[in-house]
Amino acid sequence: MADLSRKDLTGVLKTTADLLDLLGQEVFRANAYRGAARSLEALDTDPAELVASGFAGVPKVGRSIAAELVTYAETGLFEPLEDAASQVPPGVLGLFRVRGLGPKKIRLLWDAGVDSLETLREAARDGRVAGLKGFGAKSAATILEAVEFALAAQERQHLSTGLDVSLGLARGLADLDARVAGDARRGLDTVRAARVTVTGTAEEIAPRLAGVVEGLTPVEPKPLLAGRVDGVPVEIAYGPAEVRGALDLMMGGSTEYREGLRAEARARGFDLSGRGLKRDGVILPTPTEEDVARELGLPLRPAEYREPEHDGLWETLPPPGELVTEADLRGMLHTHSVWSDGAATVREMVGEAVHLGHAFLGTGDHSRAAHYANGMSIERLRAHIREVRELQRAGLPVIAGSEVDILEDGSLDYPDEELAGLDYVVASVHSLFTLDRERQTERLINAASHPLVTILGHPTGRLELRRPGYALDLDAVLAACEANGTVVEINANAYRLDLDWRVALRWRDRLTFAINTDAHVLSGLTDTRFGVLVARKAGLTPQRVVNTLGQEEFLEFVRRQRAGRG
Repeated sequence: MADLSRKDLTGVLKTTADLLDLLGQEVFRANAYRGAARSLEALDTDPAELVASGFAGVPKVGRSIAAELVTYAETGLFEPLEDAASQVPPGVLGLFRVRGLGPKKIRLLWDAGVDSLETLREAARDGRVAGLKGFGAKSAATILEAVEFALAAQERQHLSTGLDVSLGLARGLADLDARVAGDARRGLDTVRAARVTVTGTAEEIAPRLAGVVEGLTPVEPKPLLAGRVDGVPVEIAYGPAEVRGALDLMMGGSTEYREGLRAEARARGFDLSGRGLKRDGVILPTPTEEDVARELGLPLRPAEYREPEHDGLWETLPPPGELVTEADLRGMLHTHSVWSDGAATVREMVGEAVHLGHAFLGTGDHSRAAHYANGMSIERLRAHIREVRELQRAGLPVIAGSEVDILEDGSLDYPDEELAGLDYVVASVHSLFTLDRERQTERLINAASHPLVTILGHPTGRLELRRPGYALDLDAVLAACEANGTVVEINANAYRLDLDWRVALRWRDRLTFAINTDAHVLSGLTDTRFGVLVARKAGLTPQRVVNTLGQEEFLEFVRRQRAGRG
């Protein structure tokens, strides 16, 4: 049986309803699926219990929908969704990835001959979209921007996917000294391909990856094999031990970094490629990256700093040994439990955090405006705090926080007297993403300036490869955080990675940051590794990260923060 969340259940219902609307079929049935989704969103019952009961007594979930959901839980397939999707061309399904397009507009585009992201881009450029009833020039411009984002996103993978596939390949090739390379090694927020380097030959590699990598083929003339793992592009670069340093460098930096390094080598009379470092046509032994740098007479640029944004800056940043690590993180702030839309109890989340080696856990369940996420009413917030205090008396290392919604005017979703009862507050935007730039900026500045806000959560609202951040003057918001001593979150969830490392790099000496998992399940607590990669690319040391503090030190930090705003 699949381990489903409430979002999984509501997601398939909403998607099925959208496809039925797109097809112009069974309006009543589409509305029934949407009604069932809204009903499930309003419940706080564990999804496993709902499935076990056959969704008995759940409003708007009749026998037919209940049976379909039970089958979905047992097989992982929601048959009405599969049936509807089979009637829609894959390219048209892809249009749902364009922000702002719903079933009705997609149907109009489909009827006008737009059947893929690529054809939508052309139609938005050449005026066809603007000419369609219900669209117009402004709408076409917005769609063009959104479709460009969607097209760029489909060529990339989340960091978590790229890193996990790379690590899997490295384990399978461990006897060939396999190392993670490419975008994942550098902790880039999205990954084009999962890359590893090995010491060996193509003939040694291929048998070890049989049944693991699909379509494994050589990429001539490079010392490279390419294929796919579960649809993810993979590249395995290989060479003898004497050229391994050159190979790792050529597979371990951005295109700009590699080209710049090769130009530096040529200027010094060398030829540098993945096949080795040569002088006068003779390969020089360079088993490590350090050996290559020494031969070239250049400082070795750390992998974290091999992006164009680090040019002219990286030598002023802390060396890798001084950057924050996973082991430095002591407090798990901003986590979710069954009090809102999490899958585990507070006690279970604390136990897992301690098991992972952390000193304490901070809760961060949603506030009342987040009704779709089982946000806590004031009464439930008070009960939640009481539970945390009881766990503290029982000796558990836990503190009481909440992720409180930022409302349209920048005020918070709970009154100050309720916020004051929390040990700390994370303030985040979860709605009204389309406010204009000025209003959105003012909204976040107001929240960041609130005397009881400890941390500004996922500041831009972006979802990697799915949704860009909302329009705002981010520097103005971060300046407000600096002025008020508000901590800025680096959300470690690989679907967010918000704040972006490029922005954190610019503000590294002016702000205090928190690397937060935003974990909704026990396994989500391990997402710290992604947030740490972001922080390292930004040149952050432990002193700049607030959750490197112990429990009492963090609580004292919050007391000083609040007192300083008085």
